[in-house]
Amino acid sequence: MFEWLTRRAPAARTLRLRSRDETRDAVRVAFETLAPEVDTYLGQAAYLQLGYFETLSQLITETPALGDKEALSRAAGAALRKHQALVALIRERGKDPTELMRPFREPLDAFRTATRGIRPEETMLTVHLTAGLLDDFYNRLAVSYGEPGRRVARILQTDDDREALVAILLARMAADPQWRSLLALWGRRLVGDTLLVARDVLRLQSADADDEKRVEPMFTDLMASHSRRMEALGLAA
Repeated sequence: MFEWLTRRAPAARTLRLRSRDETRDAVRVAFETLAPEVDTYLGQAAYLQLGYFETLSQLITETPALGDKEALSRAAGAALRKHQALVALIRERGKDPTELMRPFREPLDAFRTATRGIRPEETMLTVHLTAGLLDDFYNRLAVSYGEPGRRVARILQTDDDREALVAILLARMAADPQWRSLLALWGRRLVGDTLLVARDVLRLQSADADDEKRVEPMFTDLMASHSRRMEALGLAA
């Protein structure tokens, strides 16, 4: 009857915070299960960079100031180099870059049309913010693909020369403060369309709550990076 007196008390449970590395690893493992096939990954990434090159090239013709044209040409050249490097990687893998990019032509052209501003400054902000967000997304997906993913990450992490766009936008806002509120509103409008581009490439089941839980930390992280880009321009995210 007094058996309970001799029982050992349960061992005390020690609670601790998970390290950032542990959290990242958990997110990475969960996220890898939703990553697309490598050909899908490479095809969309390559066409995105081609699209940014095209948009920036069009901006050059629309921008009258010679100094701004030169700055835009640097950003366009960086996007083209990334596109060419991704195309070279696709060819090394024995695939046809055109065939891998073809499925993304219509949806990504529609995305560029939807996010193109009426004014050149809005479109400059579009390139800076959407390319930054999607580069972040593709860098995070890269861990799913071994050596090809590491190659893509190195390509995307090369200098993009988009700081040239930032300098133009900061100069516009300094000359006319009304640009600040207009560009802040425009920047907030871009988020939804850009995140849809990222979500569309993932293998998500529309009614699967577990899938949503897996991607939520990743998209929260992407939004934090987007907010930092906005804040660096003095814009409210």
